[in-house]
Amino acid sequence: MKVIGLMSGTSMDGLDAAVAEFEWDGAAVAMSPLRHIERPWPDEVRARLHASLGPTTAAELCQLDQLIGQASAELATELLPADFVVSHGQTVHHWVHDRKAMGTLQLGQPAWIVEATGLPVVSDVRARDIAAGGHGAPLAGILDDLWLRGDHTRAALNLGGIANVTIVRPGRPPIAFDTGPGNCLLDEAARRTTGQPQDKDGRLAARGEPDAALLEDLLDDPYYALAPPKSTGREHFHLGELPDLSPEDLLATLTELTAITVADALAAYAPAEVVASGGGVRNPALHAALQRRLPLTLSDERGLPAQAKEAYLMALIGFLACHQVPLLTGPHVLGRISPGDAPLALPRRAAPPTGLLIRPA
Repeated sequence: MKVIGLMSGTSMDGLDAAVAEFEWDGAAVAMSPLRHIERPWPDEVRARLHASLGPTTAAELCQLDQLIGQASAELATELLPADFVVSHGQTVHHWVHDRKAMGTLQLGQPAWIVEATGLPVVSDVRARDIAAGGHGAPLAGILDDLWLRGDHTRAALNLGGIANVTIVRPGRPPIAFDTGPGNCLLDEAARRTTGQPQDKDGRLAARGEPDAALLEDLLDDPYYALAPPKSTGREHFHLGELPDLSPEDLLATLTELTAITVADALAAYAPAEVVASGGGVRNPALHAALQRRLPLTLSDERGLPAQAKEAYLMALIGFLACHQVPLLTGPHVLGRISPGDAPLALPRRAAPPTGLLIRPA
């Protein structure tokens, strides 16, 4: 089965798409990554997405829902042929109250993808888990647990707008949670101080010096002291009034914040290896700050492109949803299916896989 995965993360910088071929290998799933595409959001769409995090209107959300759906449809057609499409959509709000996830909202109307490709589309992949009492986040643990099982404790780190980790331990259930900001504060600081969408290659941060007082204040956020499972989003982590610092020193401070909070979150588990992926791995300053603190490797070294891991995660979720495999909290199949042009025919329900094998195309 060939499945297309579409993902736009909390960085809100663009849309990632990937197509992979899946098959059962005994009780395990074998995935062959075939191709992936990155497509930045047009400047106007990116600006409107960021603005939607504050006060907005139903009309604005409706328009963005269609625009993201149309862009997703266009990108999916570039990766055809396939059997299924999975679209995560763009998260604009993750509602957590008293440590309980109450709801989540992703934009990107899947009907546009169905209409453009004629294929069935899996969407809204977080909602069922939240309805069942879970957090609906992070989803990366689904892939990470299957992929990194072994004789030693390993961790997978995804550096999106929000950083999340999965702790994979021998003979014990995995733990997956958001550690705090990944790129979101870095991108916001770059945008507000330089007018650029990001600190390209971490150049500004590399020239700056962390401000100890600001770093101490930022580390005082109560989210970091919460025990997992926990999840968060950009509605919690954003900058208020900018401190009186140069852009270089501000970005150096925020780089240290991400590195320290990730390392602190992993310290109790002492992983033998931390496999990193996501947009943040392209930031040499952030990569170096993490490498000073963690036994870091990139997911590329294990056969999975670091820049496209979340898109391949979506493809995996789609394959498992087609086979009605329960995931995350209890015996619940994630996502809702919009049928394509042909009558919808699903494979027989399968048991949860015992592992994930990454094979070359």
